[in-house]
Amino acid sequence: MEEPEVHPDLEPIAFLLGRWEGAGVGGYPTIESFNFGQEIEFTHNGKPFLEYVSRTWLLDDDGNRVKPLATESGYWRPQPERQIEVVLSHPTGIVEIYIGEVVFHKIELRTDVVARTASAREYTAGHRLYGLVNGNLMWAYEMAAGGHPLTDHMSAELKKVA
Repeated sequence: MEEPEVHPDLEPIAFLLGRWEGAGVGGYPTIESFNFGQEIEFTHNGKPFLEYVSRTWLLDDDGNRVKPLATESGYWRPQPERQIEVVLSHPTGIVEIYIGEVVFHKIELRTDVVARTASAREYTAGHRLYGLVNGNLMWAYEMAAGGHPLTDHMSAELKKVA
């Protein structure tokens, strides 16, 4: 089957398309700092949204995979005037709706809605930055959880591999 054309509405975020791999660092007031590996994939089916999947795993001091960490999936939906909506779901029982803005190759997102199942951990807000820097996808994530305000949690640098 032939690859569909990229929908014109995706132009502001088309730079995200592809598979990205790399590593980053994480931490939070309630956990020790850690190193992680990550794979992100942005795909499309010709409609005006990107499909998104992210997988992370804990890395040891030598950079070897130790165990799976977080997984999330969702949809990135460009809106008029370079606005964007992102819907993310997590297997831990959390769903987030982010709203934000695309400026050149930088995307800033803040949670508009966070919904949790009864068994999900307490999480109230997120702030994410994504940017293309020298061809690499850089991102940073702050979260508000466990009674803490928005606090740095994770960041990574990913290279395009496909």
